Amino acid sequence: MKVTRFTDYSLRILIYLALKPDELVTIQEIADSYHISKNHLMKVVQELSNRQYVTAIRGKNGGLKLHKSADDINIGNLIREMERHTVLVECFGKDNQCVITPSCQLKRMLAEAVEEFYKCLEKYSLKDLVGVKQKSPLIKQLGISLA
Repeated sequence: MKVTRFTDYSLRILIYLALKPDELVTIQEIADSYHISKNHLMKVVQELSNRQYVTAIRGKNGGLKLHKSADDINIGNLIREMERHTVLVECFGKDNQCVITPSCQLKRMLAEAVEEFYKCLEKYSLKDLVGVKQKSPLIKQLGISLA
């Protein structure tokens, strides 16, 4: 299964924030670290804020931080939420035009496979993605300086 860029960026933002849990981080800082457009990330941050994964503080000294601990953010649940409108194949969607749908077993098999995909990811938290903060190779890779 392939996740959307929106979900990918959601995970990247959360990873970054988990690596700097004691600081407010700007969208620009995250965009610069990942070499991603700030405009793309703004939409993702808005959704993460609406879903209470991040807290966005406005103003001159504002920024982003995780709304809850990295240990409490389940990767499977996050991806499930972000991918809620994504259809794997045509027969999963509202505009299904496939003529074999009534007798095809592929939809059932794929639905089972997708569910197993999510179940596997539900075993992991954001904390599992970042590991031990001070020793995480992500710190160096992203050029993060810790306060």
